[in-house]
Amino acid sequence: MKYLILQPDGVADTPLPDLGGRTPLEYAQTPNMDRLAACGMLGMTHTIPPGMPPGSDVGTLSVLGYDPRQYHTGRSPIEAASMGVELGPEDVAFRCNLVCIQDGLMRDFSAGHISTAEAGEIIRELQRQLGSDGIEFHPGVSYRHLLVWRGGKSSMRTTPPHDITDRAVEPYWPQGEGADMLLRLSEAARQILAEHPVNQARRQKGLVAATSIWLWGQGKRPALPTLRQRFGLSGGVISAVDLVNGLGVLAGLEVIKVPGVTGFLDTNFEGKAAYALQALADKDLVFVHVEATDEAGHMGDAQKKVQAVELFDSKIVAALLEGLRTFPEWRMLLMPDHATPCALKTHSADPVPFIIVGARDLQAGGAARAYSERAAAAAGVLVPEACTLLPTYLVQN
Repeated sequence: MKYLILQPDGVADTPLPDLGGRTPLEYAQTPNMDRLAACGMLGMTHTIPPGMPPGSDVGTLSVLGYDPRQYHTGRSPIEAASMGVELGPEDVAFRCNLVCIQDGLMRDFSAGHISTAEAGEIIRELQRQLGSDGIEFHPGVSYRHLLVWRGGKSSMRTTPPHDITDRAVEPYWPQGEGADMLLRLSEAARQILAEHPVNQARRQKGLVAATSIWLWGQGKRPALPTLRQRFGLSGGVISAVDLVNGLGVLAGLEVIKVPGVTGFLDTNFEGKAAYALQALADKDLVFVHVEATDEAGHMGDAQKKVQAVELFDSKIVAALLEGLRTFPEWRMLLMPDHATPCALKTHSADPVPFIIVGARDLQAGGAARAYSERAAAAAGVLVPEACTLLPTYLVQN
């Protein structure tokens, strides 16, 4: 048996006036996901336990079959695992975003989706000037990077920058024990970034400059039993996002590098499908993550989200369904980690639609229905805890 997990990040949404009262999933043309929904188990589930933040760290733990209430220690230590950054038991990792703050407002949480090459130059300069025995800057992908504070503090309050788009940032600076260190680093970084050659070049081209760093999502090293230990499964993970790759590493999955992945609409969708099928030849399970749907939600751009949904359906789901014909037995879980409503421009803890389907289900067929929030709700299946889907319905059936 082969297993696939497909995660269109943040794809769930709410009805939007710009789309005629439909959600992006309802508005988009998704014949391949609709076919899966018609043949398989369609329903709704809660990926975010009550009281926990509705982030990809919490939601993806649920998708991979781990109860976040038991295993979640913070977002950034998961990303550290993906980047190969070792954390001691008292070390604290922080997400270090490159952002654009103007007139005291969070104008762009992604610094204009700055390129990985440009961002790498900036982060390396921050390490050169601000790094020390206890502070380390590690470059990641696009605007997403890592700060490690060896023997640092982790109990302060921090806020994801994508939660405060176009808001005044002052109320959301870190607060609590250790916050003074983060504020000093942020101020020092602001001065370095002001005249950095990368930003000078971006301004000359009319692009958004990375004016500041934003530190958040802190935590210490988690400990997860691997999927091999739990279910005897080998596997791989495909993503442009360090967070998702890090969860894969902690779950015992091999990170499969696909050329040209960006985490946005220009990512290599076809490559993700092709590499997933190649990996299934010698692995039991492959987890394929797409970030573009989430990014469009954070931008509040319904048309871009529709475009991301259609690209996911036509270039990943369609290719996988064609390639899976060579495998006699397979099962698939398709679901987001959380909702990212365009109207909110951030994550919500709303239930999300899921599909569980296998080769035999497609052969048997089913009555036509769509993969969408309303169609899933109408199906009448509600799984209260998404972390039970993988162990109960995917690998045990």
